[in-house]
Amino acid sequence: MKKMKLIIGWLYPDLMSTYGDRGNIIVLQKRAKWRDIDTEIISLSVGSSSKELRKSDLIFMGGAQDRQQKIVAEDFRKGKSEILKEMIEDFVPGLYICGAYQFLGKYYKEADGTVIEGLGILDLYTENPGINVPRLIGNIVFRSSFLPENTTIVGFENHGGRTYLGKKVKSLGQVLKGYGNNGVDGSEGAIYKNTIGSYLHGPMLPKNPHVADFLLAAALKRKYQENIHLQKLDDELEIKAHSVIVRKLKIRV
Repeated sequence: MKKMKLIIGWLYPDLMSTYGDRGNIIVLQKRAKWRDIDTEIISLSVGSSSKELRKSDLIFMGGAQDRQQKIVAEDFRKGKSEILKEMIEDFVPGLYICGAYQFLGKYYKEADGTVIEGLGILDLYTENPGINVPRLIGNIVFRSSFLPENTTIVGFENHGGRTYLGKKVKSLGQVLKGYGNNGVDGSEGAIYKNTIGSYLHGPMLPKNPHVADFLLAAALKRKYQENIHLQKLDDELEIKAHSVIVRKLKIRV
C-alpha cells in the first residue's frame, strides 16, 4: 500500500483560535498518524502567500472576536479570497468554526450596525442583535444531516451573532438541545460540498471523531482520486466524551 500524506492548512492560528479550537488540528493529526498517514501543518497567517494556501489538502480556521475578523478580512482582500473560493468549489474539505464560519458568508453585521463584508462563498449572513439580547451559550447536541442516520454531534457554543442560511446551502444538522445558528429555526452550522461551518467550540473534533474522519476521508479521496476506507480506530474514550454531553442534556437518540 502506497504511503499517503495530507497537507493541512491552518488559517490564522495566531488570530482565529478561541476556546481551544487548536484541538481540532491535533485530532486531525493524531487520527491520521494512527492510520500511518503523514500530515504536514502549514500556518497561513497575515502576509502568507496564496501559493501556500493552494498546497492545502484540508483547511481549518477557528473562531475569533470582531477585531481579529477585521484584520483577517483585510488580508483576504489581498488575493486569498478568490483562491479559497476556488478551492471550496473544487471540493477541498475544510472545517470553519464560529467567526470563520460567519466569515464564509455574505456579511456580518455588528451590534452597532457596522457591516463586515464576508467572502460570499456560502449563501448565509450573520447579524448581532446587540448587547441587550443574550448570547447563545451552552452545550449543544444536534442530529447530523450529512452522516449516517441518527448520528449526533455535540459541542459547546458561545456566540452573539445569529446566522441565517440561504437556499444554496444546507444546515449541518437539526438541533436537539441548544441554540444553533440563531436560536429560532433549529438549524446548526452549514455544509457545502466538503466544507463544514459550525458554531461548535470545545473543540469540536475530540468528541466527534466521526466528523474528523469525514474530513480526512474526503481529503484523501480528492487527493488520490480513489475511495479511501479509513482503518477503524478504538474510539472508546471519544464515544464516552460524546455520550456524557448527550446524557447531560437528557437527549434520547
